[in-house]
Amino acid sequence: MNDRDAGGLDNLAVLRGHVRGEVTERPLPTGSASVQFDLTTTIRFAGRPSKVSVPVSWIDPPSSSVALLTDGVELLVIGMVRRRFFRVSGATQSRTEVVADSVIPARRRTQVAAALGEVVERLGAP
Repeated sequence: MNDRDAGGLDNLAVLRGHVRGEVTERPLPTGSASVQFDLTTTIRFAGRPSKVSVPVSWIDPPSSSVALLTDGVELLVIGMVRRRFFRVSGATQSRTEVVADSVIPARRRTQVAAALGEVVERLGAP
């Protein structure tokens, strides 16, 4: 897991779901690259399961991991929620997304368990 925001225990997102749709990669002004995809997951609302789509942005992922991001693959995503603002045609718009620190195929049970163990440790740290 990335230590980009060691004090970010107030903003921690853990999602499990399936990649849906197109995966896009775009360069950032900093020279980094952002890979963006939607993760479809299930929530309970008023006692009923409902599908929701969560936009995910992954900064500078390993290229071997990007190859795993195909439509329908089940993933565990650990990161933080961020709202970013940008201008389109002279108007300010915003997007709320999860910025991923870790993206792990759900079938890799040992890696998933280790990552969730790290999450528990981060939550328990003062």
